[in-house]
This record gives sequence, structure tokens and C-alpha cells, in this order.
Amino acid sequence: MENEQTGSRRNHWTFLTNHARVLIAIARDPGARLRDIAADCDLTERTVQAIVTDLQTDGYLTRTRDGRRNRYAIAPGARFRHPAEAGREIAGLLAYLSGPPATPATPTTPPPAAESADGVPDDGALPLP
Repeated sequence: MENEQTGSRRNHWTFLTNHARVLIAIARDPGARLRDIAADCDLTERTVQAIVTDLQTDGYLTRTRDGRRNRYAIAPGARFRHPAEAGREIAGLLAYLSGPPATPATPTTPPPAAESADGVPDDGALPLP
């Protein structure tokens, strides 16, 4: 039986880890400051700094100095770490998630129903017996 504490904890999980969020923020803006990434990801600067170090150490990104700031580059061909996705590159996920934020869907009218050979509208529903 779930208690109140377990139940509330179970409702706070997310699909992306903090490492993924930081990597996505860098993919969106390779010249972003750590404080901006922290604000974007709702993390502390210290946490973001540790995550960036992890990502650099494991070869997911490189850092170069650009004047007084850092500029990050995501390693081409970097692959997921989990064995279930080990053969896949992260580039596709980053491209998808680092694009412009999705806008709420606006209602659209459905395309007109196709007609079958006998001229009856075919709305994709299965015929009733």
C-alpha cells in the first residue's frame, strides 16, 4: 500500500535527466553562460558546472574560450550511454528537443473525407456488420 510520502514522490519524475537538460540547453545556445543554463534548467550554477564537467569528461562536449566566455561544442557522433540505446547517436534527440519550443496546437479542420469507389465518403471507420 502506498503511503502519502511515496505517492507524492512518484508524481515528481520526469523523462529527461538534468544531464540531458543541460546538453539540450547547450545545443540551443553553445555560447550560453552557466548561470543562464542553470536558470533555463531550474538548477544551481554549481550543479550545472558539475554536469558540464561530466559531459566534457565523457566526451559529449568540448569547451573553448571565446574571449572571457566559454563556447561549447557537442561532440559529433556522441552516443547514448544506456545499453538499450547504446548504438544510437544523441544528435537526433538533441535536434528534436533543441528546436524552437512547440506552440500549443491550434484546432484545425480535418481534411475532407476520401470517397470510396461507390461515391460514399470514407472516413476511415470500420463498417458495421
